[in-house]
Amino acid sequence: MQLYKLLVRPHLDYCIQVWRPHLEKVKEGIEKVQRRATRMILECRGMTYENRLKKVGLTTLETRRIRADILEVYKIMNGLEGVLEKDFFTRDREGRRGQRFKLFKKRVRLDIAKYSFANRVCNSWNNLPKYVVEAPSINVFKNRLDDYLKNNLGLN
Repeated sequence: MQLYKLLVRPHLDYCIQVWRPHLEKVKEGIEKVQRRATRMILECRGMTYENRLKKVGLTTLETRRIRADILEVYKIMNGLEGVLEKDFFTRDREGRRGQRFKLFKKRVRLDIAKYSFANRVCNSWNNLPKYVVEAPSINVFKNRLDDYLKNNLGLN
């Protein structure tokens, strides 16, 4: 498992904020690498993929991609990334319920725009509760986000 975490997973996670697959067959192909790696562990033989992940303390790669996207949004919204928020996002000023940092999702026709970073993260970010989004620091945000994902997406 240490070899997988050190040598394989960084290649699977590389630049996922910039390039993230949206086709299911591509997602499954990437996830298949982790499925096979967990199947090689003797203690996990005969278990389902989800149970193998829990046993070794991993999450699905899709959950890792969602977490990385949300972390990137937090950094941009709080000026920690060195890019301007207005270059990526438009805040939703309608005064809807929930957190005050809701993002406006643009309506687009082309897949290149539909699956771009700025558009694909809106739903995930807007679904976060107020206590997560309004965290005072990045470490507090990560802890609250992990708790939220554990309860809602099955993050280990």
